[in-house]
Order: sequence, then C-alpha cells, then structure tokens
Amino acid sequence: MKKIFALVLIGLSIASCTPTERGAGIGAASGAIIGGAVTGNVRGAAIGAAVGGVSGAVIGRVSEQPGQCYYRDQYGRRYIDDCRGGY
Repeated sequence: MKKIFALVLIGLSIASCTPTERGAGIGAASGAIIGGAVTGNVRGAAIGAAVGGVSGAVIGRVSEQPGQCYYRDQYGRRYIDDCRGGY
C-alpha cells in the first residue's frame, strides 16, 4: 500500500511540471537506476542521475518548441533547428 501511495504522489507532483522539468525528472530517475545497476554503487547512480537529468532536460526543452527538432552535426555537437519533414 505504501508503494502505491508513493507512486500516486510522484505522479501528481510531475503532472504540473513543464516538459523540460518532466524530462529532467524522468531522465534523472532513469539514469540513477541504470547507473546504480551497472556499477552497483551509489557513485554510479549519482553520475547516472546527473547525465540523465541533463539529457532529459535537453529533450524536454525541444518538446516545448513546436516545429523544432534536436540534431547532431558530424562533429557530435548538438543543436536545435527546424524539423526537416519528408527527408
């Protein structure tokens, strides 16, 4: 029962967030789980949470800009530009 109550509270707290905040939260939680599982320690979970949070925020930020997409150039740099429909 406690787990269900905790999940409901988490769901309600995320419901009022912007897409950037939601993406950061989901990315941080996912990164912490994956980092902890892969390394088996708290340090790996913390690093995973940081990387996941930043990545989730970037992806969430793009979703706030209609008609904009997230790309990488040949050098690995990330940028946001108009979506290329039909390519």
